[in-house]
Amino acid sequence: MMKKIIVAKALIPILVCVFLLSCKENKKEETIQVESVNYLEESKEDFNKRMTWWREAKFGMFIHWGPYAVPAGIYKGAEVDHIGEWIMDTAEIPISEYEEFARQFNPVDFDADNWVSIMKKAGMKYVVITSKHHDGFSLGDSKVSEYDMVDYTPYGKDILKQLSEACKKQGVKFGVYHSIMDWHHPQAQAINEPKYNVWRKDSTKANPKFPIYYEEYLKPQLKELITNYDPEILWFDGEWIPAFTHEQGQALYQYVRSLKPDIIINNRVDKGRQGMQGMSKDDLNYAGDFGTPEQEILEGTSTLDWESCMTMNDTWGYKKNDENWKSVKTLIHNLIDVAAKGGNYLLNVGPTAEGLIPAPSVERLEHIGEWLSVNHEAIFSTERLAKNYKQGETIKYTKKKGESVYFAISIEKPEDEIIFNYVQPNADSEVKLLGSNVPLKWQFVEGKGLTVEVPKAVLEEVGETEAWTFMIEGKEL
Repeated sequence: MMKKIIVAKALIPILVCVFLLSCKENKKEETIQVESVNYLEESKEDFNKRMTWWREAKFGMFIHWGPYAVPAGIYKGAEVDHIGEWIMDTAEIPISEYEEFARQFNPVDFDADNWVSIMKKAGMKYVVITSKHHDGFSLGDSKVSEYDMVDYTPYGKDILKQLSEACKKQGVKFGVYHSIMDWHHPQAQAINEPKYNVWRKDSTKANPKFPIYYEEYLKPQLKELITNYDPEILWFDGEWIPAFTHEQGQALYQYVRSLKPDIIINNRVDKGRQGMQGMSKDDLNYAGDFGTPEQEILEGTSTLDWESCMTMNDTWGYKKNDENWKSVKTLIHNLIDVAAKGGNYLLNVGPTAEGLIPAPSVERLEHIGEWLSVNHEAIFSTERLAKNYKQGETIKYTKKKGESVYFAISIEKPEDEIIFNYVQPNADSEVKLLGSNVPLKWQFVEGKGLTVEVPKAVLEEVGETEAWTFMIEGKEL
């Protein structure tokens, strides 16, 4: 008995130390919580630093890929109207039936290195891929759900891991799209029927269990994305549903930035987006780092950062019968227009269920890359002019960031001479047409602008192309 008392007395100092250490740790945790960063109040200097690479990148690839590539726009033998990745909603496919498409999803031809090589050849600097679209299926390996590429498909491998590693290896910035809306998760769906067997877009009643989904499913999956794949961009969508609130949007922005402070997040993390025009109603009250015009380019310029996301045909996800492809000329002119207005261009591909980027997409990307191999200086690491980004409908201007070097891009083939109204060259400087090293004769007259002679031999040297870029050292008028 005496022995036990002695042991007990000996334990007292140890227990006191443990208690004091515990109190100290708790105090430390409280201090950390008090001193945590409010990312919604980021300084302009810190914001500009974080956005630098993204602003210079200008051109990226959007990838919409998931089980919807299996039906490829066809359901029960009939072609379904609307875009491919919305087939579950458009055709009102029951969850259990749609899950069978996921069971068949087996992209054995997927080659991450090849995909990234296609991006690089096209001149793209970053990629954003659907980690989870509205159908709720994840392309990665999620521990909070088995409805993912590793656990639910015959393929059984982590697509996001392969692509993120290939991007890091080849020097392309990796980003992920993630849907706030989820047609597969019962706590995320809108209530329309007693059974959650079909998602219906006409429902207006929010599920009261959405906050549980938000805390116990959405946020843990986002943490997995940051931890497992280290993305540079988190591109949200589906924020328009009734259950999701402005307060949740701000909290979600704060949460993601707390996991990775330098990550860049689009404005669809919050409720401020103005429809397809994509810019936020009030940049002071809504979270998000850049606006997201969808299938359109801003009519003019903006003081805010923005990125125009567009398809090459009529759909985001793969539809085998959609052959309405935009021409190479249109795509290049879009890129020029976006760059001249100070934005980024996120151009979409919708891979097949087998894991191949459709040949028409690859062909167009190759041609864009060929044009950029000559004219890249006029697009990357540029900024818009302070006053005039265009001259009529055929000439667009950009400026090399931080330098007095201007680019005048004509989407029409020049004649013997071309006139530029908004740039004056430095005295004794050279004006050149990109693709040729021949200095061009020029004359600047106050009130009449800059006249540049364009010899046929120079045009022949440059060859037939979609746009002609003149490099001018000087000043903006």
